[in-house]
Amino acid sequence: ATVVAVCRNPDRGRQLREEVAALVGADRVEIVTGDLERQSDVRHVAAQVLTRHQQLHVLVNNAGAHFPDQRPGPDGIERHMAVNHLAGFLLTELLLPALRAGAPARIVNVVSDALNDTRTVKITPRPRPATITPEQLGEVDDATPMQVYGRSKLASLMCGYLLADELAGSGVTVTAVHPGHVDTGIVNAFSTPLTRRLMPAVRRFLLTPEQGAEPAIRLATDPALEGETGTYHHRHRLHATTHVSYERALQQQIRAASLRLARVVV
Repeated sequence: ATVVAVCRNPDRGRQLREEVAALVGADRVEIVTGDLERQSDVRHVAAQVLTRHQQLHVLVNNAGAHFPDQRPGPDGIERHMAVNHLAGFLLTELLLPALRAGAPARIVNVVSDALNDTRTVKITPRPRPATITPEQLGEVDDATPMQVYGRSKLASLMCGYLLADELAGSGVTVTAVHPGHVDTGIVNAFSTPLTRRLMPAVRRFLLTPEQGAEPAIRLATDPALEGETGTYHHRHRLHATTHVSYERALQQQIRAASLRLARVVV
């Protein structure tokens, strides 16, 4: 496969390309630079990809972030929602013509089990799933950072469910996956002063980045999953999501609000 990787840092992108080339013996990585918190960069990334490739066979929306508080990003949209939902949502919309041209093609949205349970500390047996309204997509409110993180992942999941139905029969599938708890930089953003002291011990129980990548790679490439669409996987297991995620009217409202925030005309 030829892989187009989107990186914020050009130097790290070049390093990634060199490392992969050394491992596989061929230079099959293309680097596109862009900060997906900015919609102008998302559009630039899509334009660069479409200039190089008329067909795409896989799109993995993996970029994600967790911030210590809520605040507007460069486009005036709350940052969790801008990165975790709208970036992938907009990029998918812009790349859909190439995915349709490359069918059979797969879209994989990396989400989180935070959409099923948004408690900061799990001390009660009853889960508290994320909820969302269209008005919450871009606004800063009094929700905790963990709650708005779960909300952003829920929005991504719901729009993916709706898109899967809309693309039925086109040869383009849409799935979502929780990769597990992975030892990457995002873990630091979830830590508190108390857990920060325990982090060296906690990290021993986290998945490596390679292990965390396995579920998305499987959804993107496994021949046994050909044609599967509109599903959510908790790592490698097919799993149901919170009941609100399946509400069609709300899915349509979230999509309409997302199109408005991403300034997409349909």
